[in-house]
Amino acid sequence: MNFIYLSPHFPPNFQAFCKQLKNEGATVLGLADVDYNELGPDLHEILTEYYRVDDMHNYDSVLNACRYFEEKYGPIHRLDSHAEYWLETEARLRTDLGIEGIQNDVIEGIKQKSRMKAQFKQAGVPVAAGQICKTLDEATAFVKQHGFPIVAKPDIGVGAAATYKLKSPDELEAFFKNPPNVDYIFEAFISGDIYSFDGLADRNGDPYFYTSHCFSNGIMETVLDNDQLYYYSLREIPKDLEEAGRKVLKAFNVRERFFHFEFFRTHHDGRIVALEVNMRPPGGFTTDMFNYANDIDIYREWAKVVTHQPHNTQWERPYHVIYIARKSHLNYAISHDEILEQYADLLCHHQPIPEVFSTVLGQHGYIARSPELDPLLNMAKHVQTTS
Repeated sequence: MNFIYLSPHFPPNFQAFCKQLKNEGATVLGLADVDYNELGPDLHEILTEYYRVDDMHNYDSVLNACRYFEEKYGPIHRLDSHAEYWLETEARLRTDLGIEGIQNDVIEGIKQKSRMKAQFKQAGVPVAAGQICKTLDEATAFVKQHGFPIVAKPDIGVGAAATYKLKSPDELEAFFKNPPNVDYIFEAFISGDIYSFDGLADRNGDPYFYTSHCFSNGIMETVLDNDQLYYYSLREIPKDLEEAGRKVLKAFNVRERFFHFEFFRTHHDGRIVALEVNMRPPGGFTTDMFNYANDIDIYREWAKVVTHQPHNTQWERPYHVIYIARKSHLNYAISHDEILEQYADLLCHHQPIPEVFSTVLGQHGYIARSPELDPLLNMAKHVQTTS
């Protein structure tokens, strides 16, 4: 199998995807816009060849690089990066080169939030009311029907970037005084806790591996308020959440890919309401959390699925795993060294966070695990307490 991996160096923990591909016999071809020496010795060992372009946003350059690989190594069987940022580029390349996977004819349905809503409804999963509003009059009519606050976000966007929570007519009017030059979808605000349904689909579109996480805050609130975040995996997945996740998986026809679906569990009646889908692994270090929670190597399991090797299908979820973020602008009651000493029996990993992820994941992150959830929640409270 010839596999082109875009941006194999970043994020650093995703290099494990390339490593396990090679271990399963694939020819791994790297493509990015950084110098070869910046890849590091691990990728030098893993990649059969690396092609550097001046700018990954120059589509013709990227396409020519892929054609070079095709001419030298034969048919390209797969192309991926596992990053939401490159989903549209990947789809275009697969379409132009005839590579299996998500192509141009379906990419808008998994990038546009307005189209997501239509597919949620077709799948029979409740969804927050929403519509694209291009004028103040349209948005005002929407507010009259659903009330404040409302959430305004790009119809095509990554994470919570350029997202607004509008709480009053003045804030709504201010938004349209300098309107963005892209379509915005306005949504009724849902008061609830955020749960994910995450995993890896097999070649038939069934969930080969799946799990769920609960978040202390929404990503939007974390970004807008520069707040702290923690989130943790569940050992037992609620039946209604799993049912909704499986319906969405089938509706979006996910095959041989990771998925990250987000849902609200509403505070007033406990319903599951769909928020959005992402056809990629969940962000940050969540794939590593998969491993700690299940004593597996999800990077290897993915490589086996993609290369059609025999693979395990038994998952026991023996641990809850938590990610705890700390932000540098806050003064904490407990020091980093004290955390390492007091929670040595729970900690699996900790590290500084790359700046590009720090708005959500903090400047330093801690991963811990336990068969019981309470010790992890108590740890999160202690680690994030400010003085």
